[in-house]
Amino acid sequence: MDYRGKYEFWLTSDFTDEDTKNELRAIKDDEKEIEERFYKELDFGTAGLRGIIGAGTNYVNKYTIRKATQGVANYILKHEENPKERGVAIAFDSRTKSEEFAMETARVFIANGIKTYLFNELRPIPELGFAIRHLNCVAGIMVTASHNMPVYNGYKVLGDRGDQVVEPKDKRIIEEVNKINNYGAIKIISDGELEKSSLLIYLDESMDNKFIDVLIEELIDIDLVKKAADTFKIVYTPINGSGNIPVRLGLKEMGFKNVFVVPKHEFPDSNFSGLKFPNPEFKEVFEEAMPLAEKENADLIFGTDPDSDRVGVIVKNGKGEYEVLSGNMLGVLLLEYIIHKKRQNNTLAKNAIVIKNLVSTRMADAITKYNDIKLLPVLIGFKYFGEKINEWDETKEYDYIFGFEEAFGYLPGKYIRDKDGVGTSMLICEMAAYYKTKGMTIYEGLQEIYKKYGYYMDDLVYIRFKGKEGLEKIDTIINILRKEGLREIGGKKVVKVTDYQEQTVWNLIENKKEEYKVLAKSNILVYELEDESWVAIRPSGNQPELKNYMGVKGDTEEEAIKKMENIKRSFMLEVEKIN
Repeated sequence: MDYRGKYEFWLTSDFTDEDTKNELRAIKDDEKEIEERFYKELDFGTAGLRGIIGAGTNYVNKYTIRKATQGVANYILKHEENPKERGVAIAFDSRTKSEEFAMETARVFIANGIKTYLFNELRPIPELGFAIRHLNCVAGIMVTASHNMPVYNGYKVLGDRGDQVVEPKDKRIIEEVNKINNYGAIKIISDGELEKSSLLIYLDESMDNKFIDVLIEELIDIDLVKKAADTFKIVYTPINGSGNIPVRLGLKEMGFKNVFVVPKHEFPDSNFSGLKFPNPEFKEVFEEAMPLAEKENADLIFGTDPDSDRVGVIVKNGKGEYEVLSGNMLGVLLLEYIIHKKRQNNTLAKNAIVIKNLVSTRMADAITKYNDIKLLPVLIGFKYFGEKINEWDETKEYDYIFGFEEAFGYLPGKYIRDKDGVGTSMLICEMAAYYKTKGMTIYEGLQEIYKKYGYYMDDLVYIRFKGKEGLEKIDTIINILRKEGLREIGGKKVVKVTDYQEQTVWNLIENKKEEYKVLAKSNILVYELEDESWVAIRPSGNQPELKNYMGVKGDTEEEAIKKMENIKRSFMLEVEKIN
């Protein structure tokens, strides 16, 4: 059936409600809009769904949510042990229709005879991951689109260890979802039946307390915190999301008495107070926090994104201007602090290991090498972090101590298997308190790290496209670069190209291409330059975006800035030529 046929079917079908039909009638004369909504089924990827909220097979709505849930239900009933008794857990954030979609999810699972734990109000994805492990569930669902624009929502699947699902489980779930062609045949109960069902169990603040208790145990130096807590001042923005309750509870349990929450961002708001991107990597997210910090003379300002799996920090730099620390900067600060404090209190295991993704800063390589600690680079996506931690839990080969990605994702322990903005927020406050006891800010701490290991600088440039045509253009750019290659970037020779899709390494010095199957296939090209600079390019996993990563090292900050400007200008010019 073509997109027009699907549109007409949704307009006349018994399974669609009148609100959906009215939304579709309103676009009857807009052929391009109809095509965009119905030209394909919404992709159920390895982590779940993400898309624009609205009617249509390619949008996020209660029908595409039901389809996804039925696919997940079919999978766990076939492949998991005691799925009906162990059950699933569901959480949701503050996005438009998140709670409604969570209820739809529960209605489908219970119609399939599966016990369902549902948080009674919005809660973050790290707490969901903890609940899955604590309750011994077979899976979990988070209704969220993380830090994307307010018009988006989504549906993220976690496995029985609170981890993102990996092969072969992810492929099997996708197969089950894709088998469902008839929306009207999906098993579902009514709202009334849902509320009366003995299979529905609501989760409340008691789960918050259990989660925070574990996070307190994960802290490295709670005594240091208690000494500094009385005078240490914190400004926090939950960006109208799910971090508000658990983050504040965690800071309270740590002993911090001066925590100021940005009033405009405190309570749930599906429009995120007008922010285009509710993402703590952007300075505009902190516009309300900065004057509050000035008023209270705060020592630290930080924020978590709507589902609270990411956290960002804004500081005053050497010029007295506010600057958001990059995900890499915050990552190396935490890494250096964890190693230093664990070594100081004799809790650093001999087989300690750190994980980062392959587009995160090479400064992590320098820090771990200096400290004689193993570092493992993995593909992009925190599912690969969880996969390795699960493996080492079984083999005991390594003791995981920290992992991070440049995209503001961190996991400072083994208590869950996905990135955690709540536990990381608590660790950041501990680290900032440590620097204050030394008479320093965390920005000054970062400068010490640069002096010790070198001035590493990293950047990410997005090229954004729209819809179907945008995705096709991204494929064209990547394929031309893959086929024709680049021999020079910014006046520096390319010495090596690693193609993770083709699983090859091309040594340009020896003009030799070899197989490279260290990691799974992924659509990423990485260029290594003669001066140790590097560039990587890949399409976004969930939006029509092309991501261009760059990293350099200089003996001074000025040298690093100059190198970065040169490489960025040169590489983006090459991409624009193709575009």
